[in-house]
Amino acid sequence: MFRFIARRAAAGLGLAFAVVTGMFFFLHLTGTDPARGALGLYATEAQVETRRQQLGLDRPVVEQYLDWLGHALRGDLGMSSAQSTPVIDLLVTRLPVTVSLALGAIVVAATVGVLLGLVAAIKPGRIDRLLQVVMVLGFALPNFWVAIILAIVFAVNLGWFPATGYIHIVDSPGGWLLSITLPVVALAIGSIAAIAQQLRNSVIDVYSQDYIRTLRSRGLPSRNILLTHVLRNAAPPALTMLSLQFIAAMSGAAIIERVFGLQGIGSVAINASGNSDIQVIMGVLLFTVGLVVVVNLAVDVAYGALNPKVRNA
Repeated sequence: MFRFIARRAAAGLGLAFAVVTGMFFFLHLTGTDPARGALGLYATEAQVETRRQQLGLDRPVVEQYLDWLGHALRGDLGMSSAQSTPVIDLLVTRLPVTVSLALGAIVVAATVGVLLGLVAAIKPGRIDRLLQVVMVLGFALPNFWVAIILAIVFAVNLGWFPATGYIHIVDSPGGWLLSITLPVVALAIGSIAAIAQQLRNSVIDVYSQDYIRTLRSRGLPSRNILLTHVLRNAAPPALTMLSLQFIAAMSGAAIIERVFGLQGIGSVAINASGNSDIQVIMGVLLFTVGLVVVVNLAVDVAYGALNPKVRNA
């Protein structure tokens, strides 16, 4: 198991290195100019050129990359060219918001999605058809539209939740829960549908296998068959979908943060893109890729625990 985890971790680190390296050179090839982004459209060419020299943008791209990579490996992500603030400080202050939304959405999606998927699989007929309609609607509705409707109904009209703003959990656990409830629900809708649909199909497929019919013929209780044999074999595809939805939640959080006025990593990335702030863009990318690697590694470990054959793959 240790060698399996080591192989997966090495593959994840290699992927992260390739993505980060490719993005760094891509940003420079597209003509992104942090100096112009920091000074604005009305700055003179002389001012922009002076700023480029201050930021070290007049050096060869390879030299800039090696310098950035060396500092990043030491935990220094550089300074924001637009805000003159350490990138690591920008990320750390906004990190709790995005992580709260993404983790909350995945917990809600996993809980509700698993329940809906199981019910749809073991209750064929009207219940299954009704849940299929619900799942299709979950796929079809854009999360930003759901967020706007939730804000209008439950925040503006009913006043049950705050319409904007974020409260840190250390300041008020209850206020924190209220501030993230609507964003989490809006972010989780599509994931609930995806997880439920995947688990439903997997459970139905496992139930059709010969060994399940053999277990039934031997008189094993249906509950034991479901919990011990069906779920164990139907879980891997659902775990894959869960990891994909977590990644989708991280990217979708940027839009949800805008709707509810939350200052998270997504807002940092959007502002950095508008200002051509390469250091911040690279910091956000490095954080996101690292999180994706950790999530995929956790899913691989779960795979290995559920199916020992995967460890030798």
